[in-house]
Amino acid sequence: MKIEEYPQTGKVIHISVSGLKMKNPKSSEGFANELSHIPISEEALKKSITKLHNENGKMPDSLEMDGYSYWKKEFDKGEAGIFKVPVSEIVGLMEDHIISGNYTE
Repeated sequence: MKIEEYPQTGKVIHISVSGLKMKNPKSSEGFANELSHIPISEEALKKSITKLHNENGKMPDSLEMDGYSYWKKEFDKGEAGIFKVPVSEIVGLMEDHIISGNYTE
């Protein structure tokens, strides 16, 4: 979705992940199929990729960018960071937080 560079973190790549089936008791279907905003380090993203799937993916809609806007506001206050683990671990962590109720959508 977006690539930025910050002195304190280096390159931050903002991605979204779709096609998931994460447990989500708050959803009427019982699962979530996407994470609309993940700020991740370049190194962690490189460890996550095995092959290029699509160079021209869909651009985020305004709802997905809301996640970025919230993150950016908190990051600028020093209260948000970036992920430094592979995407597969992030998905597992987010699913755990959703199930435990420690995550708001």
